[in-house]
Amino acid sequence: MMQAVNTRSVDQEPAKGPVEKAMEVLEALVQPGGPHRLGEIARRTGLTKPTVHRHLRTMAEHGFAEPAEGGCYRAGPRLLGLAAAALTDSTALALARPVLADLRRRTGHVAYYAVRHDADVVFLEQSEPAREYRMTARPGHRTRLYTSGAGLAMLSALPPEEASAVLDASDLVARTPYTVTEPAALRAELARAALRGYALEDEYDEPDVRSVAAPVLNAQGGVVGAIGVSGLAFTMDSDSLEVFGPMVRAAARTVSVGLGAPTPALGLVNTAPKGEQE
Repeated sequence: MMQAVNTRSVDQEPAKGPVEKAMEVLEALVQPGGPHRLGEIARRTGLTKPTVHRHLRTMAEHGFAEPAEGGCYRAGPRLLGLAAAALTDSTALALARPVLADLRRRTGHVAYYAVRHDADVVFLEQSEPAREYRMTARPGHRTRLYTSGAGLAMLSALPPEEASAVLDASDLVARTPYTVTEPAALRAELARAALRGYALEDEYDEPDVRSVAAPVLNAQGGVVGAIGVSGLAFTMDSDSLEVFGPMVRAAARTVSVGLGAPTPALGLVNTAPKGEQE
């Protein structure tokens, strides 16, 4: 019998190309806690140490990586410069920064701006009060849409069918004992968030941390990000969330209006008596 030329299973993932490998090394390089050892970057990416070393050496030659003490590497000056230029050029971030500072001052909690990338949330900016503890979600931090207040806020502003498609395509794994992973329960939560204009996250992503966030929209009514506040659970009880929710919604609305979003499209406020709200 003639042997098939291509015997690779159609279900087998294609091999990673050099550009994809380089991007994975770059992403691991800028994770919090740096500078990072070569072996740590290899574990994060699943690549061999020689492969990682080759990419890091090339990045260092072009200023995207920089050797540090103990055989570690950090982000290089050229990479930092490109990131700063990109963030400076962001209209949404320019509008969000003073809003975040005001929100942090008024709530006493970490205020943040985040955007969506596929099924993930990426935190870009935050205004943090001076405290003895710090939140895990630093600028550059990524987490899943369904586990974060920012992600739930952005999903709630999408058309229901688009939000459902994101949830159906996601691997809904619990990150804490409180993470909601049932699609029907998540859809109900998104409906409530859409009605009141902000989403609540109760220890879904990190134990003892709660957050409330609202979507930021552009002139076309599309979701471009989310603004929120987060804090330790004992400082963000139900009464606090009832106060912070409208504040966050107003902050996101301010940025959205600055981007040209029509005010009526920014969400409805549930004006029913408290006992009749969902």
